[in-house]
Amino acid sequence: MIKDKAIQTFLDELASKASTPGGGSAAAIMGAMGAALVSMVCNLTIGKKNYEQAGDELKEVLNQAEKLRERLTDMVRADVEVFNRVMGAYGMPKETDAEKAARTEAIQTALKAATDVPLDCARACAEVINLSRVVAEKGNLNVISDAGVAVVAAEAALRSAALNVYINIGGIKDKSFAEQRSADLENILKGTAIETNEIYALVKSKL
Repeated sequence: MIKDKAIQTFLDELASKASTPGGGSAAAIMGAMGAALVSMVCNLTIGKKNYEQAGDELKEVLNQAEKLRERLTDMVRADVEVFNRVMGAYGMPKETDAEKAARTEAIQTALKAATDVPLDCARACAEVINLSRVVAEKGNLNVISDAGVAVVAAEAALRSAALNVYINIGGIKDKSFAEQRSADLENILKGTAIETNEIYALVKSKL
């Protein structure tokens, strides 16, 4: 499992000539890091003096952030799997008409899966951005900079995941599917850059 490997091993593989892991896996890791930092701020705020009033809300934020961290970490593996499915489909025989038809169908099915994985990653990263605002507003000032790192990591992950959605949608022949996924992505992206900048500015104002 990629998620169980040492960071250095993962980075070495990311830098190698191998096609996987790639940008999709990197996006998922960045998003998971953002979620982990949200959890960190919660853990260092809950139960601390002067932050008692935020305790219940931050416990819920912590619960959500941990679920997102797990979800995003699992996407590292999912990204590799769908990429391999796409490559496997392109490698299918295409000598006869039947083989060509089967290959085309397999490619289209794989591309749809390879679109939905980064789309889900983008969706999860948008949720991390939203949680980052709460910890930026109510988190322990001693670790408030980590709330800023969380939101920046989450937005970078979201935009990175978006690129993987775009590249796969380009090869999908089912226009209804492509248009729906494009619309879904634009809805996710809408306002996130502004939100990230606002949260970043809020954190900076507290330093």
